[in-house]
Amino acid sequence: MARGLPCARAWQIRRTCPKGSILRPSGRSVDKLQSDAGGVPPEHRPGNDNAEPAPGIRLGDDVLMALRFFSRLPTGSRAHEKPDLGRMARALGFASLVIGLVPALSVFGLGLLGLPPFFAAAFAAGIAIIVTGAMGEDGLADAADGLFGGITPARRLEIMKDSRHGSYGVAAMVILLLLRVSALAALLTISPLAAALGWLSAMVLARSGALTLPLVLAPARADGAAATAGRLRIRDFAIGAVFSLIIGFILAAPVVGLLGLGLALALMGLACYGWIALCRRLVGGQTGDLTGALQSILEIAALSAFILSV
Repeated sequence: MARGLPCARAWQIRRTCPKGSILRPSGRSVDKLQSDAGGVPPEHRPGNDNAEPAPGIRLGDDVLMALRFFSRLPTGSRAHEKPDLGRMARALGFASLVIGLVPALSVFGLGLLGLPPFFAAAFAAGIAIIVTGAMGEDGLADAADGLFGGITPARRLEIMKDSRHGSYGVAAMVILLLLRVSALAALLTISPLAAALGWLSAMVLARSGALTLPLVLAPARADGAAATAGRLRIRDFAIGAVFSLIIGFILAAPVVGLLGLGLALALMGLACYGWIALCRRLVGGQTGDLTGALQSILEIAALSAFILSV
């Protein structure tokens, strides 16, 4: 029965048809076809694009995808690969660690050099903007313009899609940068290590925490970046959240302890709840800008909690 069938097709029929079915090729026929192709099923042959990569390789690919999506760091020649939100969510804790490493090291090094805290914090904040491409800042500005500058959901989404920033957006960016720099300067007065570890932990927790928005709300636009990245499943979000919590705890615990980390998670949870309710009410869903804005808000919430705890 399998004579004349391609090897991949014969293997598929044998796998899926019940034993004894007239459609099921005999073991001898399939074995003959397998031997001609190297003795392995087609999906496991070297060079087959459908082969499932090993877990370690898959995690590395997911981290690279997240780095391409959330930063401007060089990641190879696959820059135009379609993003998959589920894959990125699982690896986002590790990707956030890589993204935040250079800004955290810069604030640590400048603090060790004895530069004024506000200057060192502002310089490090500028490094972070370069590394991330100001995605969070741009998202917050677009969200502020759209949510508070429009009257109807359609008009708010239209304003958010406009790359130009209005008065609400500029004000939101200025306030965000002032809060970030002030928080880092406050942590620098304690120690450069406290500033570096606290900031790195806040960035890891905030980036993963922001995914609660696409987890809870559907995309508000069918043609936006949020819709292109796909719907986020609870399982993928949970895996990434656990990794991010572990990384955030390891980084922040020596500086703020369990109390500080618990306070940070509480403030971030309140911020998520309020932001989700606002987005649902004003635009009926989520967008990439709204998710980026939530990331910036959560970072400030975590830094504020750390300051209160040290």
